[in-house]
Amino acid sequence: MPTLDELMNAARNVQEQMAKAQAQLDQIEVEGAAGGGLVTVRATARGAVRGLSIDPSLMTADSREMLEDLIIAAFNDAKAKADQAGSAEMGKLTAGMQLPPGFKLPDL
Repeated sequence: MPTLDELMNAARNVQEQMAKAQAQLDQIEVEGAAGGGLVTVRATARGAVRGLSIDPSLMTADSREMLEDLIIAAFNDAKAKADQAGSAEMGKLTAGMQLPPGFKLPDL
């Protein structure tokens, strides 16, 4: 049975690894796109939006509603890719841990 000191050291190690993982997630960028790339959103794996690009051909009064829909679709695509990249990075962190079945680490 592990001692209290061993458990505390293990907890500190997990905290350090989580902090490193959070920093790495801020460095990983994904790009979501809609309308065949007419609208793109760049975001970090933690979901922070870093950029938005809209093709000039969509900048007309008649295309306002379509543009709004494309922006939403691009954001949702970026969010899905950010979640996937974040899960993959966190999977690397938890790969060596002996976690009980069903146990989940908190979301970053």
